[in-house]
Amino acid sequence: MPELLDKRGMTEEEAIARYRAKNYPRPALTADIAVFARTGAEWRVLLIRRGNHPYLGCWALPGGFADENEPVERTAARELEEETGLSGLPLALTGFYSAPGRDPRGWVVSAAYAVRLEEQPPAKAGDDAAETAWLPVRFTDGVWRVTLPEGERLAFDHAQVLADAARQCLETGSPV
Repeated sequence: MPELLDKRGMTEEEAIARYRAKNYPRPALTADIAVFARTGAEWRVLLIRRGNHPYLGCWALPGGFADENEPVERTAARELEEETGLSGLPLALTGFYSAPGRDPRGWVVSAAYAVRLEEQPPAKAGDDAAETAWLPVRFTDGVWRVTLPEGERLAFDHAQVLADAARQCLETGSPV
């Protein structure tokens, strides 16, 4: 079979040799993880208190940056274990988040993962998490929201990530 040429008359090898990655800006890639667990009749979500800037001291979903050449699914599992001690959970992709300005450090795209558990496992803060907490999640005014202590807030766009993940996990009854 003859080698295929593109509209410029180049082979694949020639086209790849001419490609310049620096001409295409790239976002940083992260994973955010929503772990929901039932406590009696109430649903709770596992949050971490950020130990680093930005949003130092704010609550956030566990997560973090992908390592080079690391599949984002592995990033999610690694970050969850590093920040909370939880491992081996069947995480499922629930969405991608890429709105400009979602992270003050620059262009960051996040793959969100979630899991629904029937009981709440113990979690312990590690890595850059200063604390962990299982906080109540409620459906109010048509949106899933976490109940935070007064005066506290969620970092980044995690209110939206959490609401979307809860809609997929908690409303459908699927384990995700």
